[in-house]
Amino acid sequence: MGVAELLQKRKQELAAKNINEGEIFRTNFASEPDVVKLESGVLYKIIEEGSGILPTVDSKVKCHYHGTNIYGEVFDSSVDRGKPADFQISKLIKGWQEVMPLLTVGSKAKIVIPPHAAYGEEQISKEIGPNSTLIFEVELLEVL
Repeated sequence: MGVAELLQKRKQELAAKNINEGEIFRTNFASEPDVVKLESGVLYKIIEEGSGILPTVDSKVKCHYHGTNIYGEVFDSSVDRGKPADFQISKLIKGWQEVMPLLTVGSKAKIVIPPHAAYGEEQISKEIGPNSTLIFEVELLEVL
């Protein structure tokens, strides 16, 4: 077996592992109180309810977020950087596009995104492998 075949086999094994372990993680999270499951399989739970306006998928928003995989490894965090981020919701991964318009300004939520609503089979980084479930804690600060 050549190097390319070996790398492909390892990627397939990791993808299968991530599918199985992500499913278990999402099932456990879905059983927690107050978790909402969207038709797509994206899950979210309001940690703190805001009282501001609702953005639309076409809105630009300012938010703080902390993103991890199911093993708790941080892959991106505006919180750790100490600076909120501005995003055009329509340019984000599908899971964010679905949940952000459901959050009022001032809300904090935990969002669990299955692979098909995140990066699918792509290997994005060491922390985001193929078929990774992603977890975000998001605070919607402002609709810009």
